[in-house]
Amino acid sequence: MSAKRADLDIRDLSLSFGGIQALREVSLSVRTGELVAVIGPNGAGKTSLMNCITGFYKPSSGSILFNGRVITSLPSHRLTSLGIGRTFQNIELFPGMTVLDNLLLARHTKATYSFASACLFLRSVKREEVMHREILEEIIDFLEIQSIRKELVGSLPYGLRKRVELGRALALEPSLLVLDEPFAGMTLEEKEDMVRFLLELHDGWGQTMILVEHDMSIVMSISERVFVLNFGEKLAEGRPDEIQDHPDVIRAYLGETSDLEHDLPSGE
Repeated sequence: MSAKRADLDIRDLSLSFGGIQALREVSLSVRTGELVAVIGPNGAGKTSLMNCITGFYKPSSGSILFNGRVITSLPSHRLTSLGIGRTFQNIELFPGMTVLDNLLLARHTKATYSFASACLFLRSVKREEVMHREILEEIIDFLEIQSIRKELVGSLPYGLRKRVELGRALALEPSLLVLDEPFAGMTLEEKEDMVRFLLELHDGWGQTMILVEHDMSIVMSISERVFVLNFGEKLAEGRPDEIQDHPDVIRAYLGETSDLEHDLPSGE
């Protein structure tokens, strides 16, 4: 499957909250088909950067281009229609609704029929609804959540809720998928499942992804490129093997060399 175009270019992006400088002239890029990670200590500006990309924050200066179009000031719903989907650090699902209903909600941005035709449930509406359901069934099968499709989200274990949130983002059929700490709070087994899903999305679906993550073993094993933020500034970028040996990264983020060797894989 060929990847849908998803070229992201961030140029000299700055973001301030009063006297606090969350981001300072950050520049980075993501090319179609890449799986890119953004790392950094708490407070480095990672989530602020994701919120700028997805329209939740408006940067103080700089620009964001998506497929050559300036999207710096566009609201979130416009960015969704352009092909940018995301998951959140804190799960943002509707706990009183079923898994299937949460996924269906994401498809409203793809609906083309009017309110009146929906009330009459015209033949064209039926055909479109069948199409939406077929897309969701593919996602449900892919994420292996058939058995919980009718369960209330609020009754599910944390790891399964993270999986459902990934499914809701995929229901938007994004060309660029933004993942904010997709492994946070998961058990080892749940992390292994999520790694498997993300790798299949990347290798099999051609999905372009940018993710924020603290688990260095995962970042170094699945990412093609890594960007490091520190105090709102870009500290380094490069391949995982380059980042894990970068002296500035070791000092500013990963600690002493002994800690680095303990935390990171050797690149096997």
